[in-house]
Amino acid sequence: MNIKIAIVDDNSFLIKTVQEKLSFFEDFSLKFTAENGLDLIEKLEKNHNVDLILMDIEMPKMNGIEATGFVKQKYPQIKIIMLTVFDNDENIFNAIKAGADGYLLKEVNPKDLHQGILDTMNGGATMTPSIAMKTLKLFRNPIDFESVGDCDDIKLTAREVEVLEQLSKGLKYNAIAENLFLSIGTIRKHVENIYAKLQVHNKLEAIQKAKNNNLI
Repeated sequence: MNIKIAIVDDNSFLIKTVQEKLSFFEDFSLKFTAENGLDLIEKLEKNHNVDLILMDIEMPKMNGIEATGFVKQKYPQIKIIMLTVFDNDENIFNAIKAGADGYLLKEVNPKDLHQGILDTMNGGATMTPSIAMKTLKLFRNPIDFESVGDCDDIKLTAREVEVLEQLSKGLKYNAIAENLFLSIGTIRKHVENIYAKLQVHNKLEAIQKAKNNNLI
């Protein structure tokens, strides 16, 4: 079986890295590469004889999640595996919702990428183990990312807002502590207070709710 593959990524170096991983196996052929979702759609309109797409998420013009939704509507037979560095809950949730057949992190080794593609072509849903665990948690405790609770009259202190802004940039507690000249223990206490005030259970919910309420 010769599986025809397209790679979509705005980073040419990462495209080459994926190509190198695929080159170990004779049952794959690279149909084309695209640098964003719009580029992919234009190429599929010319020739959609593709079995599977390896799709990045963060790209200009049209991101991978939007492109996945479009491709699945127009070419439902094409399998799509998200191949990305992003392992946050919202991207996983939105990718699956858009119709992604699998979700792998770019650090995946050639053997696991090969097996993941074969599993997906055979009707499976390939996932990096850490992604699979997050997906299970999402299904057990679903989050409505579009409306992570609106809450009237939330009052955060100036310091709590500072901590939350740093969290929203993806910084770890130790980095936030250094930036704000506080101890890690103090940062943890601020985060506990933020969660309690926003009535949330994790960082992602806190950031989303704070943005919805124009707190950050």
